[in-house]
Amino acid sequence: MTDKAARRAKFEQAFQTIQDELIDYIRGEGMPEEAVEWYKANLEYNVPGGKLNRGMSVVDTAEIIKGSALTEAEYFRAAVLGWCIELLQAFFLVADDMMDTSITRRGQPCWYRLPKIGMIAINDSFMLESAIYHLLKKHFRKEPYYADLLDIFHDTTYKTEFGQLVDLITAPEDHVDLSKFSLERHRLIVIYKTAFYSFYLPVACAMLMSGIPYPENAPSFSLSGTSLAPAEISGGTSDAPTATSSAPSDPYSTALSILIPLGEYFQVQDDFLDFSATPEVLGKIGTDIVDNKCSWVVNTALLLTSPDKTSNPFNTSTSAERLREIREILEANYGKKEKDAQGVNQHESKVKEIYEELGVRKVYEAYEERVVGVLKERIAAVEDREGGLKKEVFTSF
Repeated sequence: MTDKAARRAKFEQAFQTIQDELIDYIRGEGMPEEAVEWYKANLEYNVPGGKLNRGMSVVDTAEIIKGSALTEAEYFRAAVLGWCIELLQAFFLVADDMMDTSITRRGQPCWYRLPKIGMIAINDSFMLESAIYHLLKKHFRKEPYYADLLDIFHDTTYKTEFGQLVDLITAPEDHVDLSKFSLERHRLIVIYKTAFYSFYLPVACAMLMSGIPYPENAPSFSLSGTSLAPAEISGGTSDAPTATSSAPSDPYSTALSILIPLGEYFQVQDDFLDFSATPEVLGKIGTDIVDNKCSWVVNTALLLTSPDKTSNPFNTSTSAERLREIREILEANYGKKEKDAQGVNQHESKVKEIYEELGVRKVYEAYEERVVGVLKERIAAVEDREGGLKKEVFTSF
């Protein structure tokens, strides 16, 4: 068994204890056995699957901060926080699948599509979320940082729901309106829907349980230098402050200033691979184009159809007339699912041809080079402190 597999197995073992606690609680409240079994099935079906990267990051970060292996007691407390994040993820996914009328999740039917489940899945998603606060109360109520844990989970959930709302109203699968798309809108969706709970929350939980005090004022962060502003993609300079012009005032702000743009970068990379990578490399068939996703790729393509050479430095030799034609092709073909007699989606093929003509690959290379440079700069500025935040927390991501 590899080290990664062993780490996962140990983390999954902790879930068995946590699940037993949750089942014992509902049974202790006098619920009928039918309800107990339903709740158990809900937990087993929706929580432990997936990569578990979010939950395991809490354990890894706590160990890095401590500078040595965690004791069994410390490990279990970190695992509880990690599984609380996985419960939050499960809550989001069960609800999201219903909103999107999705068919499958993690290679199996979505929970709401199982026999006898249906719209009861709405309440099941609520129960997954509520389990978080039962576990926090049971295991951390006497800790001085208990209120901060509650605050971080509530605030992160709220922010994620903001992102979900913007995503739903921007890119419904059955109604294409590219006028609502923009790189600014994409950034907003990615940061609020994904980056806060997937990247910042695990590290913040580990910091709290490791004794790093939460600041009195709410942590803040800067995104300067990590966007795709026209001056930046053309190799020029931006009027925005540099990445290190104002150092964060506390370790939580430091974490935010690295992890939020890192989360955005990972999603941009994922969007780019959905278009550019083969199914063998990607591990699946890319579907962002046919599903009308507000993807970084289509938003970049829309930017590159602008006749304004300042915002479109990659297509200075393309005529304004051709750029208008390209925009019309995108409008006519993006988000279309129809296939021809040979089973080929010609709409998707035309969109991919436009991406290549516009030079999306070159823009991604420029974006990646810039944002990776900024992130490395910010990570290098972190001061390693015993029992405190360390560079390795971020390089491990």
